[in-house]
Amino acid sequence: MKSLCIDLFKNCSATSLAGTRSSRVLTYRFQRTNYQTHLPSTKLTFSSYSTKTCFATLSAVTSEVEEKQTFNPDKAGELVKELRNSFNSGRTKSYEWRMSQLENIAKMLEEKEKEITEALYKDLSKPEVEAFISEIVTAKSSCNEALKELRQWMIPQKVNTSITTFPSSAEIVSEPLGVVLVISTWNFPFLLSLDPVIGAISAGNAVALKPSEIAPATSSLLAKLVEEYLDNSAVKVVEGAVPETTALLEQKWDKILYTGSARVGRIVMAAAAKHLTPVILELGGKSPAVVHSDVDLQVAVRRIIAGKWALNNGQACIGVDYIITTKDFVPKLIEALKIELEQFFGKDAMNSKDISRIVSSTQFKRLAKLLDEDKVSDKIVLGGQMDENQLKIAPTILLDIPEESQLMQEEIFGPLMPIVTVEKIEDSFDVINSRPKPLAVYVFTNNEQLKKGFVENISSGGMLFNDTVLHVSISGLPFGGVGESGMGSYHGKFSFDGFSHKKAVLYRSFSGDSSLRYPPYTPEKQRLLKAVISGDIFSIILALIGWSK
Repeated sequence: MKSLCIDLFKNCSATSLAGTRSSRVLTYRFQRTNYQTHLPSTKLTFSSYSTKTCFATLSAVTSEVEEKQTFNPDKAGELVKELRNSFNSGRTKSYEWRMSQLENIAKMLEEKEKEITEALYKDLSKPEVEAFISEIVTAKSSCNEALKELRQWMIPQKVNTSITTFPSSAEIVSEPLGVVLVISTWNFPFLLSLDPVIGAISAGNAVALKPSEIAPATSSLLAKLVEEYLDNSAVKVVEGAVPETTALLEQKWDKILYTGSARVGRIVMAAAAKHLTPVILELGGKSPAVVHSDVDLQVAVRRIIAGKWALNNGQACIGVDYIITTKDFVPKLIEALKIELEQFFGKDAMNSKDISRIVSSTQFKRLAKLLDEDKVSDKIVLGGQMDENQLKIAPTILLDIPEESQLMQEEIFGPLMPIVTVEKIEDSFDVINSRPKPLAVYVFTNNEQLKKGFVENISSGGMLFNDTVLHVSISGLPFGGVGESGMGSYHGKFSFDGFSHKKAVLYRSFSGDSSLRYPPYTPEKQRLLKAVISGDIFSIILALIGWSK
């Protein structure tokens, strides 16, 4: 940054700067994207005495600015301390505070809808309707449910006690964990930031949000809106990239929720393990769509497209990663996909306004490399067009690519759709089970026995029959992975529970104190104690009168 500033003024001279004895202030905005830090407006002050003085002052000021802008572990520690002070004050635990924050989030979603959709378009060229449905409406639904149900969620859950504690009562109390960290991702940068924050606030926690730097417009907007609408002593946003995230992960948190890749998930989990911090990891994986020949083909294909190319152009952890169908049925399936894709996006999908672009040049090059791999590119049956300048890749279908190809080994996260063929549809069990457990499995069939077989034999984060993605809209269902696709879950009350500790509480009075539990342990006490623990009323009576079975 210092060298950049000096270059801007390398042509300044003593004469040109000496027109006045007063200092001059110039303001510039330095912005770095991708894995670099976003720096705010920086004021640089220059003396008008001489060129040498100009450069010296510039050097000192820019060094000072750089130092101030560094978010290091010390700064992260100060942030956590402030959040913990707010939590320890007890303010975030109250029903009133939680409701006020949720009401402000609901207000924000209503008032800032246009700004949110604009930010999403800047980051991903996300169509307005798709942004509204997949991000704003879903966030509103989550917030409204919390507003409606929070009082009920906070009520302690009564549980039965046993004869050994009679007389007594017991309950499970949901208490906030404390200070939590949410690390969001870029593909649904608004929803996947705000939804966990809603859960954390509902549970009564102080929370720090780290949005993804790969979606800079949304990250900046989130920082602005949180500062404007929420209690900044208890809810904070940290913008930045790898250094900022690393500094945050060095701190002691009471829970961390991370959404992203399994590779980074391992880093997050390793950092959390140093402090014995529990984690929720929402990762992903290769989520298949299995298509049987007994389906309504047009409806099935339209729903697959909705769960792939109409869902952030395949850049979604719950999106369809690949299709499995039989060799006999695949020609009909491919033809139906071609027809419906043209209906959705026109003859030239590259120019469609209803499909998102690839988020960055890095992701574009990764996808292009997957497609250019040996024995892969010649398997394209539809699409394959790419425009790096616009970061666009057409919906692309590939048939029976090699199993060892990277396209079949890693999560695609883009508009490429391999189709794997099997002799009979039941063979799809082996195809899915040969890979790490996916975040979702989508099965298209009217065969009830086949449905039962999938439920019983396939382990996945979620499972949906005859549609894609919509299971995440059901707040009564947990959203989360298993194995490589993640751990823990959230959505609806599961978010509240995920950020709460379930404290076991037993209440007893001073009455009903039995000598049975205290020494000396006589044979009579032993018989009665065994009878009481067994819960056998007849044995208890016999023990009381001195008899035994």
